[in-house]
Amino acid sequence: MAENKLPLSYYESFDTLTLAQKLLGCELVHDSPDGITSGIIVETEAYLANDPACHAYNRRTVRTEPMYGLPGTIYVYLIYGMYQCVNVVSNRVGIGEAVLIRALQPTSGIELMQLRRHEKRKITYKEIKDISLTELCRGPGKLVQAMGIERELHNNHSFSDSSLYITPPLINDIAITASKRIGIRVGMDLQYRFTIQGSKFISK
Repeated sequence: MAENKLPLSYYESFDTLTLAQKLLGCELVHDSPDGITSGIIVETEAYLANDPACHAYNRRTVRTEPMYGLPGTIYVYLIYGMYQCVNVVSNRVGIGEAVLIRALQPTSGIELMQLRRHEKRKITYKEIKDISLTELCRGPGKLVQAMGIERELHNNHSFSDSSLYITPPLINDIAITASKRIGIRVGMDLQYRFTIQGSKFISK
């Protein structure tokens, strides 16, 4: 799988809005010590430097520093003190923009994903199996937990040179829907959320 990583040049080839669409159909893979998990990217959101919902809007902090790095840099951040989200840094060095990966269609390591989703709970294996495939990676916090992505291990590394990487599209000729982003309080009218039309794996 690793030889199929998207090269750094891929991330450098597109502006943020275009990259958010080009990543749809690609596969996010994590080759961890526990095993390989992967899923097709079915939903993304773009965050631009002049966008009030972007972390880098009008400020540059220690937290947002990865956003100013090379396109293809991994940016992982914590929200609500409990959920992590994974982003692909985009545009050019020095411009704080990124693409949030919001949902996946799981393709491998399904049982490992289920175990990770419940690793902090005392439940039976039968209950773990009760997580439906469509719910497993539906939402940025869920997919990060299912994929075993950790801020300490992956933040500010490169998707082109990491155990966490993205492959070229597994599905082509997709129809893409643009809509308003979810769960934000500013920039709500911007049509920066992109989904594979008809996918049952996208966020509710």
